[in-house]
Amino acid sequence: MGLRKLLTFVLPAILLGTSLPAFADLSGLSAVKVVANPDGSQEYSITLQILALMTAFTFIPAFMMMMTSFTRIIIVFSILRQAMGLQQTPSNQIVVGLTLFLTFFIMSPVFNKANEAALQPYLAEEITLVQAAERAGEPFRDFMLGQTREEDVALFVRIAGEEGKYQSAEELPYKILLPAFVTSELKTAFQIGFMIFLPFLIIDMVVASVLMAMGMMMLSPMIISLPFKIMLFVLVDGWSLIMGTLAASFGV
Repeated sequence: MGLRKLLTFVLPAILLGTSLPAFADLSGLSAVKVVANPDGSQEYSITLQILALMTAFTFIPAFMMMMTSFTRIIIVFSILRQAMGLQQTPSNQIVVGLTLFLTFFIMSPVFNKANEAALQPYLAEEITLVQAAERAGEPFRDFMLGQTREEDVALFVRIAGEEGKYQSAEELPYKILLPAFVTSELKTAFQIGFMIFLPFLIIDMVVASVLMAMGMMMLSPMIISLPFKIMLFVLVDGWSLIMGTLAASFGV
């Protein structure tokens, strides 16, 4: 199952970043074979496919951050930690790990669709690698389209100078869809972070006002307000609320 999940991540990356015809000049090698099909398409040997997969590994970090829910979640967690005044708690390793597991949970329907539509038929040798990559990209395209604002898409279409070229969202290329999706994710993450920051900011203001009224201006308000913010977060079951809100924001 580990290999299958890994291939599920890699196949969309191949679709985005790997150009198989670029290896066509290696067809003279005995270990690398390019077979022309009657319909004009080409199939590549297992050796060449493995080379493409190894090349696609370099896209996995970017894919995880930019084509999934990872960006929104990590930003919200970072803003939460800053709002509470906990600079190193939870640690970066815990925040990233929690973000990864929550990303897997939110993206599991998309991964399952890619696995059923692309990975399993490819492992059963029912479709080619290129066909598998195209099929695997569709669930991720649908996910990104569902989270992307129309104004962000229009922005990058205008920047690319391709106004009126695309009649529907399904025609959008990845060069436009990806930056539009990331821009929308950043906007949504900061909106959620703003709502999270407000109650902690109110506590800081109240504590600072009380200390000033008592003449204790040399005492840092952050030291006094931190226990109250932690207590508030625990009493309202903050972690469950944050994770539930993040999952609900993706329609999970």
